[in-house]
Amino acid sequence: MTEFATSPAPADVVRRQYLASAAGDLDALRATLAPDVEWTEMAGFPLAGTYRTPEGVTANVMEKLGQDWDGWTAHDDTYVVDGDRVVVLARYSAVNKATGKAIDVRVAHSFVVRGGLIVRFEQFVDTALVRDAMTD
Repeated sequence: MTEFATSPAPADVVRRQYLASAAGDLDALRATLAPDVEWTEMAGFPLAGTYRTPEGVTANVMEKLGQDWDGWTAHDDTYVVDGDRVVVLARYSAVNKATGKAIDVRVAHSFVVRGGLIVRFEQFVDTALVRDAMTD
């Protein structure tokens, strides 16, 4: 049986990504991403756009979230797996550094995992709730 830390099973790869993100371990997070990953943050989200390469994802998403928010965490709770596709229902929690306002927002993340690496990610979130926390 394959150990969780090296399992190529799509749900295990995605779970490692969440654990690395929560721990702030960007090297471990990048290790879950394919070299040609396409990571899409939803239109209307402060970091909206599609980012490529593991370094591009962490520099343009995780590092920027850390600059603007205290304690940004995606709490994954429900996994729906269909072959190489994994949809995760989760919740974002954080406090905006500029306004001091907290968020607790439901989110859905869609992943495609191939060869033990995330090749595609798409975020679905109520962007208005995130933006409201960023304005006075």
